[in-house]
Amino acid sequence: MISQAAGLAAAIGPDWCLKTVGVRRPWRWLPGHLCPMPLRGLAPGSDAVVPPWPRLVISCGRRSVPVALAIRKAAKGSTRAVHIQDPHVPVDRFDLVVIPHHDAVTGANVWPSRGALHRITRADLAAAADRFGPRFASLPRPLVAVLIGGASKAYRMTGDDTRRIADQLRRMARQTGAGLAVTLSRRTGAANAAILREALADLPGFVWAGEGDNPYLGMLALADHIVVTADSASMVSEAASTGRPVHILSLTGGNARFERFHSRLAEDGVTRPFDPGLPAWSYRPLSDTAEAAAHIRTLWPDLAGC
Repeated sequence: MISQAAGLAAAIGPDWCLKTVGVRRPWRWLPGHLCPMPLRGLAPGSDAVVPPWPRLVISCGRRSVPVALAIRKAAKGSTRAVHIQDPHVPVDRFDLVVIPHHDAVTGANVWPSRGALHRITRADLAAAADRFGPRFASLPRPLVAVLIGGASKAYRMTGDDTRRIADQLRRMARQTGAGLAVTLSRRTGAANAAILREALADLPGFVWAGEGDNPYLGMLALADHIVVTADSASMVSEAASTGRPVHILSLTGGNARFERFHSRLAEDGVTRPFDPGLPAWSYRPLSDTAEAAAHIRTLWPDLAGC
């Protein structure tokens, strides 16, 4: 959520700040537009939310909705409110809602994105390529970045899933001579991480699990192919911002929302199911964050100087 909101704010202009907020129980369980006086009931640990009110407030996630709407109301028309993701309230409560296409929410003020917004820019990737180039220089080509997620509301990552993924990656390395740069997430779990480390230990490359500098941006910038587990729209969207072939590893589970997400990107020629032979293809990289920012500046030209 922070990545999406901060990415959009930075794409609009340099003058922004980040506030992390929550609403106290039981009010946070109510729909955001029904929460009474949320600015007086912020949860412990929330950042202060006080005047002067900004010209634009960007919120992301259901629990930020009451605070964003309260700012919009308190500002009496001087603050526009943009929400990222489905706010689970009538969308006309906001001036604009940026919702992924796969959420299937429509409205006159809805701007649909193909993927998840994020804060990675071309400049970030170029800087990461320079920084991490020497670390990856000794790895064989093609270089394959492997982004491993894990259990979520929609997916499970079972031991069988992990062993299948490890076997697929081993077959890929044998067939293509590829080097591997693998990163795990907190959702991968210790047992699954151990399976992957053991299975891939004799292959050229590395498995990063938190030690030293995070090479994630370097992996995106320098890889010839990117392999991503199906559970994270954010990781898939970040991978697809590079223009490199994005191969999807299946996991147990899924739901209609993710099916729409993956189907749309496959239809657009962005992603394909993982193939150990590493076929290559090209596509127009996802640029939802920049496009959403451009749309906002078109709607409200006075924000150009923010």
